[in-house]
Amino acid sequence: MTDRFEFSERRRAMLAAIAAAGVSSSVGASVAQAARKVSVSGGSGGERRMTQLIGANGWPVTPANIAMWKEMGITWGRDSVGPGQRNSPDEPIRVDKTGAAFDHDLAPAILANNQNGIHSLLLLGYTPKWNATVDGDSRSAPKDDTVWQRYVEAVVRTYVAPPYNVRHFQIWNEAAGRLTGGSPQATFWHGQNYNVHREQARPYDRAMQDYVELVHVPAARIVRKYGGYVVYGGWPDQGGIETFMKWLEYRSPVVNARMIDWVDYLDTHYLGVDALTPLYERYVATGAARGIWQTEIGDRYMNDPHYLPMYFFKFATWALAHGWDDPNKYVSMVYHWDGVEPYRLTHRGNPRTYNVSGKSLIVLNKTVGGALSRFDGHLAFGPNASGMALRAGSDLVLQVRASPGPRTVTVSGLTGVQPERLGVAMIDALTGESADASAISARSSPDGLSIAFRVPEAVNGGGRGAPMHLAYLVVSQRA
Repeated sequence: MTDRFEFSERRRAMLAAIAAAGVSSSVGASVAQAARKVSVSGGSGGERRMTQLIGANGWPVTPANIAMWKEMGITWGRDSVGPGQRNSPDEPIRVDKTGAAFDHDLAPAILANNQNGIHSLLLLGYTPKWNATVDGDSRSAPKDDTVWQRYVEAVVRTYVAPPYNVRHFQIWNEAAGRLTGGSPQATFWHGQNYNVHREQARPYDRAMQDYVELVHVPAARIVRKYGGYVVYGGWPDQGGIETFMKWLEYRSPVVNARMIDWVDYLDTHYLGVDALTPLYERYVATGAARGIWQTEIGDRYMNDPHYLPMYFFKFATWALAHGWDDPNKYVSMVYHWDGVEPYRLTHRGNPRTYNVSGKSLIVLNKTVGGALSRFDGHLAFGPNASGMALRAGSDLVLQVRASPGPRTVTVSGLTGVQPERLGVAMIDALTGESADASAISARSSPDGLSIAFRVPEAVNGGGRGAPMHLAYLVVSQRA
C-alpha cells in the first residue's frame, strides 16, 4: 500500500559534494551534540505506557481535536513542512506551511503540540517541479542537489530552535526502487525511465544509489549538525525487509558513508509487528540504531475493526520484550487520523465524531492505561480462543479473540497475588462496555487461575472468516 501519502510537492536531493566531511555549521551547532544526547521525552528512564507507542499522521490543531487525540492516547503527529521554493529558485525559502497543499500554518501547530504533550515529526520532502529530473514531477530526484540542501537547512535550523524545539526529522517518504507487485518504480521516488503510465515505465536502475547520495546522507548530516534525530524515510511494505537491509548497509563511494550510519530511527510502513524483529536484532540490539518506528500503519487495514487494537496491544508486548528502555524507541503512527472513510479514527464534520477504530483506541487507552510491564507467565486457551497478556499497573490484562460461546483460559505464573482475592472483568475492545458478571468467572486451580467467559453471539468482528469477538479480560486484586 504505497499510494496514499499526498504530502504535496517539495524539494529534495543533494549529492556527494558534502561527502566525506560532515556539514560544517553555524548557529545551533554549538549545542547540537549535547541536545541529541537527551531525549525530548526526558531521557531513557521512567515508565513505559501504551500512549508512548501511538501516533497519527497530521496535526490536531484545534482544542477540540487535541482533546480527541488525548482521549485516544495519541502522543505523536507527523506532517509536511514547506513549501520551500515552489515556483522558482529566486523565491525565498518558505518553511512555514504544512499539509498536503501547504495550506495550514505550521508554527502554531507545533506550539499547540508542545503545549499538549504531543511530539512533532517533520517530513522533509520533496523536489520543486522546476528542479525535477523527471519534468514537472515533484517526486523525482533533483537536477540541482543544492536546492534540497538549502531547504533542509532552513527547516532544521528554524524548528530545532526555541520555542519549537523539534528534534525528529524524517527524510523523504518511501524512497525505493522496483516494488513487489510489479511497480517498476516506487510511488514517491521517480527517476530515469519513469512514466506516469505504469505499463510504459521501466525500472530506475540507480534509484537507491541516488537516494543515498543525493537525498539521505546530505540531509542527515544537516539534521545531526543541529542536534536533531534522523528518522528514515518510511521503507514501503512492498519493498521487502531484505532489500531494506541491503540499502541500509550500502556504502556509497560518492559520500563515503553507509545509510545506516546516518539513521537514528529505522522506519517502515504497514508491516506486521513480527516483521520488525529482524531489524531489531540486526540494528537496534547492536546499537546501530536507536529504535524502530512505523510512520504509517492502518489505512484500509482498519476496515477490520480488530486490526488497530490488536496491532497496538501486540506492539506493546513486543516492545516490552525488545529492550523498550526509552519512551521514543518504538512508535507507530496511524494513517490517517481523520477523513470521510468509515475506517479512519474520526469522521470529519461539525462536530467531528469517532469511528470504530478511534473508539477502540479510547478503550485501549483506558483499559491498558497503567505503567506497562511484561507478563512472564503462560496462557493456555481452550478451543476457538487466543490472545496475549501484559501488566498495566497492578492489573493483568489479557486481550482475547474468540468465537461465540463458552470459552476458557488458564493463567499460570501469577506471582505475589492471592487467587481468592482476584476479580476478573470482561470489556468489549471496541465499545468499552463491560460484560455482565454472569458471563465471566474465575477460580484457583492446580495450574493457576482458570477463567471461564462467554462470548456473545453478536460479536464485534466483521469481514472474512468465522465471526470473532475481541475483548479484554482484566484481572485485578480486590482490596
